[in-house]
Amino acid sequence: MIQNPRSKFIRNIIVYAILSVGAVAMLVPLLWTVSTSLKTVDKVSIRRLELIPDPVRWQNYVEIFDKQPVLRQARNTMIIVVASIFGALVPCGLAGYAFARIPFPGRRVFFAILLATMMLPYVVRLIPLYLFFDGIGLNRTFGPLILPRLLGHNAFYIFLYRQFFRGIHNDIYDSARIDGCSELGVWWRIFMPMSIPVIAAVCIFAFEFAWNDFLNPLIYLGSNQELWTLALGLNALRGFEGADGSLNSVMTFSVLMIIPMLAVFYFGQKYLISGVTAQGSLKG
Repeated sequence: MIQNPRSKFIRNIIVYAILSVGAVAMLVPLLWTVSTSLKTVDKVSIRRLELIPDPVRWQNYVEIFDKQPVLRQARNTMIIVVASIFGALVPCGLAGYAFARIPFPGRRVFFAILLATMMLPYVVRLIPLYLFFDGIGLNRTFGPLILPRLLGHNAFYIFLYRQFFRGIHNDIYDSARIDGCSELGVWWRIFMPMSIPVIAAVCIFAFEFAWNDFLNPLIYLGSNQELWTLALGLNALRGFEGADGSLNSVMTFSVLMIIPMLAVFYFGQKYLISGVTAQGSLKG
């Protein structure tokens, strides 16, 4: 069926108009955040939208390191991020491989239970987890924030691995096993190198969640400021200099937190969509 060029043109105009409105809606809050981070205290108190500050106060980005121990909080955050990425790569990857390729008894039942855990809101599990870690004396430490991530607690990552591994052609798996490769060797030498899209996707998700996580550090770290993450440091800035004077400090800190996330997404975006939507793309 030949499409009318005029109708196609009109449709493209409508699509691009809708996308442009959505892009503006997404960009304005980001631009306002950057703009406010460069304003003086008296400009912050003015209740009108001013995206180009006058004057531009770059000193805010120097003073923020005096108001909060940003470097220490960034180090604490990176410890949790590294643990989260390791858990997303190794334990979750192994579990996904087992569900995809190893025919152990009860595999379907265990996988159904795993999927069922994705339906539970995190707050439902929060109190039992808190009581458990408090009982073994790990509250006010990194333990509750690191151990679950190191053990690959995220069912969604396992689901992504499982779906991708099931799409790899059986001949590749059979050839590796015939050549004497163990199950662990097949996973590490064959499947993982072929799974760059899904690996990139889970790493981006793991980084984003650990970097922005506020509730877990708030619950488990509490008043132990030596272990505070960037999210807790940002929250502590509220009211640092009064209701108006703290806003530019909050936005300066926010920009510092946004930059790493933008960099990670920029370099990994081409893998993100392909990793999430990979459903048997390698199966012949």
